[in-house]
Formats: sequence, structure tokens, C-alpha cells
Amino acid sequence: MKKRINVTCSSMPSYEEFIEELKPVWDSRWLSNRGEASRKFEAMLKQYLNTEHLYLFANGHVALEVALNALYLKGEVITTPYTHCSTTHAIVRNGLTPVFCDVKENDYTINPELIENLITEKTVAIVATHVYGFLCDVDAIERIAKKHNLLVIYDAAHAFGVKKSGISAANFGDAAMFSTHATKVFHTIEGGIICYKNKERFKAMSKLVNFGFTSQEDIDYVGTNARMNEFEAVMGICNLRHFEEEVAKRKAVGDRYYERLTGVKGIKLIEIPEDLEWNYAYFPVIFDGYKENRDEIKAKLEGENIYARKYFYPIVNKAACYEKVYGAVNVPVAAHAADCVLTLPMYADMTAEDADRICDVILR
Repeated sequence: MKKRINVTCSSMPSYEEFIEELKPVWDSRWLSNRGEASRKFEAMLKQYLNTEHLYLFANGHVALEVALNALYLKGEVITTPYTHCSTTHAIVRNGLTPVFCDVKENDYTINPELIENLITEKTVAIVATHVYGFLCDVDAIERIAKKHNLLVIYDAAHAFGVKKSGISAANFGDAAMFSTHATKVFHTIEGGIICYKNKERFKAMSKLVNFGFTSQEDIDYVGTNARMNEFEAVMGICNLRHFEEEVAKRKAVGDRYYERLTGVKGIKLIEIPEDLEWNYAYFPVIFDGYKENRDEIKAKLEGENIYARKYFYPIVNKAACYEKVYGAVNVPVAAHAADCVLTLPMYADMTAEDADRICDVILR
């Protein structure tokens, strides 16, 4: 059987590099609770992401959930149905009401032209997702938010390292959440990062991650346990050193996909904006009017031991836990994307030959 190609494969430092960086943690036995590795990692991230304030979390979902919790909002949040269910779960688990806004046809990020019609006296925030590492129209969203006095939180799970006109994705909105799960372009095994601007506004966050303790004897917040551990921080330290070269390897695969699939009737690829430094986190392909539909292509690839992913599918408002309340929401562009998009394998250790093998199956 031909070599298996998964939809993703985690980038890793050398074993020797990881162990060398881990030695101080091992010797200290300080394995959690913001030890030396976490503090070092935070400092590296602040420099790399060009942000003054950030906090490390056990995973991206709790990062977003705790960030919203720290704001103590009540009311409606305008958000996207074309995202991982985690985004909506974080909103709902904070007692907020999601209001679904359709997405743009060119990149499937939230459509700012539709946001204002959804704003009511109950609207308190916009929670938007940078899809596949393509950034939302941050300028338009910022204008709307200022006009209506709304907070903006970005689910930037896919957007680590992405820049627009030289500005890091960490610096858009009031806060941005990056997932550093093992499947992401940059990972810490499990993990998440919140970057935020207003220290006073998010002052509760550093307490909420540790059960709400403000001292050994004082518990001032109803918190949770959401801290990144030191082993994960060490993985982050190592992977950050190699991040740019890993993205360059992914770009080589992405370039081959663009070369082979651009201009094929019935296949649409998202164009990379000129002002965007993309991270090649995912490679979405839209099968719309192609000789075979998305599900048929996925099955053909699996028959060749190649595993692509329907992502995002289903759209969140059609998930079983939300459909009864939100299933009838009219979001035709998002619904169409969910039926047509297939994310092809993308990781640094892929070769051009791997990409050709995938494209050969699609085009055959």
C-alpha cells in the first residue's frame, strides 16, 4: 500500500534539542504553575508577536472561554457559523447568546457588511474567526465596533504568525486567541495563548486560570484550571525557534497545490492577499461544479491512503446541540462552504511529490 498521508502532522524539534531545554524543568521538578520555562516562553512570544500582554493556557478553547469570562459580559455576541464549534461553545458557556452572521465568499471570514443589521441594544461584542489563517476584515470590524461601542475578540486559532501589512494578528481587536494544539502550524502539544491590549479590562484572567485564587488563602473569583504546563512551554520554546523555516516548508507544498489546481474548472482556491503574510496553516479547496463533489473526492483520496478533512463541517448552527434554536438561521454562504470545502493535507514534512500524488488523484 502507498504511504499514508494524513491531513496534518505535527512539526517537532529534534529530540536532543527538546531534552536539553527540558533539563532545568526536570531538575527543578517545577512542572506547572508558571515556572521558569513558562516565563521564558512568554517573553519569547511577546517579542515574536510584538504584543505587550499575553497569557498561556492549557488549550485554545479554555483560553477563549476564560477571556470572555474575564469580561463579565451579558447579552448578545455577533459571531460566525463557519468556525470550529469551540468558538460558539465559549460564547454559550459564558451565558451569552450567539447571533450568527454569514461569511464572505472570497475567504469565508465573517462578512462585515452584514454585521450592523444584526446589532441590537443587547449586543455587547463581536467574536470573529480568522479562517484557515486568512484574517477577517479587521479594519471594517474595528470601525463598526467603535461606532457601536462593542468589544472585538478574535478566534485566531489558525493565525499564529500571520501578519497584515506587517502587523501581527495578535494586535487586532481587544484580544486574540491562538490555539497551539498539536495539529496547528505552531504547537505546544496542547495549549493556547491570549493576547490582549487593556490590562485592566482583562485583570481577572490571570486569576480565573487558577481556580480564582488571588493568594494562597483568598479565592476571589469563580475560576477554573486552565494553565499551560512546563513540558508544553518547553515544546513551544523549541518550536518557536524553527517556526519560520517550518512555514517555508509548508509554503513549498502550498505553492505546488496552487500550481496544479489553479484554473481548473469547478475548483476554487482562496487567493492570498498581497498585504498578508500567510502561515499555510491549512489548504482549503472548494469543489463547486467540479466533475465530482467534495465527498466523492474525499473518498477517492482515502482509497489512495490520503486523508483530507471536511473542515468546517457541519456549520455550527446546524450542529445537533444548536440546531433546534439556530438551525433556521439564514447563512447561505457559510452553508455552501460547509458542503464544498475540503482541506488537503498540509504539513512541513510533506514533499512536492506528496502534493503531486494528491493532485493527481483529484485531477484524474
